Amino acid sequence: MAKQNVSEQFVDILVRAGVKRLYGVVGDSLNPVVDAVRRNAAIDWIQVRHEETAAFAAGAEAQITGTLAACAGSCGPGNLHLINGLYDAHRSMAPVLALASHIPSSEIGLGYFQETHPELLFQECSHYNEMISNPQQMPRLLQSAIQHAIGRGGVSVVSMPGDIASQPAPEKSIEHALVTARPTVRPGDEDIEKLRRMVDDAKRVTLFCGSGTAGAHAEVMEFAERVKAPVGHALRGKEWIQYDNPYDVGMSGLLGYGAAYEATNECDLLILLGTDFPYNAFLPTDVKIVQVDVRPEHLGRRSKLDLAIWGDVRETLRCLTPQVKLKTDRKFLDRMLKKHADALEGVVKAYTRKVEKHVPIHPEYVASVLDELADDDAVFTVDTGMCNVWAARYLSPNGKRRVIGSFSHGSMANALPQAIGAQFVDRNRQVVSMSGDGGFTMLMGDFLTLVQYDLPVKVVLFNNSSLSMVELEMLVAGLPSFGTTNKNPDFAAVARASGAYGVRVEKPKQLEGALKDAFKHKGPALVDVVTDPNALSIPPKISADMVTGFALSASKIVLDGGVGRMLQMARSNLRNVPRP
Repeated sequence: MAKQNVSEQFVDILVRAGVKRLYGVVGDSLNPVVDAVRRNAAIDWIQVRHEETAAFAAGAEAQITGTLAACAGSCGPGNLHLINGLYDAHRSMAPVLALASHIPSSEIGLGYFQETHPELLFQECSHYNEMISNPQQMPRLLQSAIQHAIGRGGVSVVSMPGDIASQPAPEKSIEHALVTARPTVRPGDEDIEKLRRMVDDAKRVTLFCGSGTAGAHAEVMEFAERVKAPVGHALRGKEWIQYDNPYDVGMSGLLGYGAAYEATNECDLLILLGTDFPYNAFLPTDVKIVQVDVRPEHLGRRSKLDLAIWGDVRETLRCLTPQVKLKTDRKFLDRMLKKHADALEGVVKAYTRKVEKHVPIHPEYVASVLDELADDDAVFTVDTGMCNVWAARYLSPNGKRRVIGSFSHGSMANALPQAIGAQFVDRNRQVVSMSGDGGFTMLMGDFLTLVQYDLPVKVVLFNNSSLSMVELEMLVAGLPSFGTTNKNPDFAAVARASGAYGVRVEKPKQLEGALKDAFKHKGPALVDVVTDPNALSIPPKISADMVTGFALSASKIVLDGGVGRMLQMARSNLRNVPRP
């Protein structure tokens, strides 16, 4: 049997860790690793057009599967392009291993062609960031990187000079069983007892949920019923907690709707479950707050806590719920449910009034129709900006759908690359990229990746020829909009010229048929929808503190937003409210 080189050993360890794809762009110092992938039937090389796409795609794959995904970039500019997608994966707690190929080891520190220092560049967006400078470091260094990414939830970066990659792997190297799954974390009995007393003493309890409630839907519902608590959520908690939820009061924050703000501010005990909600201006300052999170560094960094619980949400509630007293008073819960329904009744008119005749098309209408036509288990990837608003307010979660975006890092151009990673996981699952024209054009080259691999991603392009979220920011600052207008081509024609299905929609009556035809198409498709640039959004509660650094405006051109099928859900939940 021929002796392995370092690249072959590197790839074999990735395969042992469950990695099925390596996203990247080939080149120079990375070539030995790509050749090792070529000769290994258990892993595929996915050629993208930009390394930023590679990192976003790997991050999305990791979020869909919950397992390790990987990307790679060649030396200098190649691996530097990974950084934005890696920041997003890291802040989303997606386990991603990034290979930053490096210049020849003998030239490091001498100003060589394309020289950068990956061990410095990626420090802030990784749990582990080290360089293989000697073959004897393999495989221990790579194994440690993998376990950091999986165990801590985030990015690990391994730098490797091209000459090291081609050298023989060390004989009798130490390989051990890899950790490929995270354990659950149970709080101590003393913390559970403290929380029990606080819950029992409180008359009005509200739960506010984030992405840390993934897998804990049943436990949250059981606890909410026991203590008669309204349940609000952050954007990243929407897909995990809003569906089948008779206690739902909507979403708080800058994209919020419904009564979540009131429920969190009018209770006397607020329990934050698995959320690192960043907008502390929306959190109360005069009620008791408990935070439960599996990441101890998240505890208390947004608001002053009366109790911090380090633990997994599901395990914490499993321990807590049987111990708390059953509350029978529903007055607070019922009042919040009614406020929620009333709030949605008021704003839903903004997109229903003559919307089917409005030209340019209301983006709210596009999102609403998309929500109705998409598969029950569709994966939506959502561009940052106004697409975030439409996804937050119109996509209906059901426990099977997924919604992925750059919700913590807030990068433009994320939706298309993330759709690539999501579609590679399962070619038979519907993947829809909700793209804005600004984000789409930033990484439009990787639309060709869909064509090259015949990935059946459906790109629904909200084309308002502007950076509308930025226009909102300028309105807030009292500035005239400037530099926000895009001169766009016919994107459907571009799609067709690329070898994909493309259709342009300029009138509302064309929309439903265009989406249905695109969804039926077996390959990649793009629906270019010309939307109203004046359709903007404001949150339900605004104060001076909330506007800083974000797009808010009380201008009359701003719509209060619609809420699609969420109004139906709110009306249904009102059936639980006793009639006077």
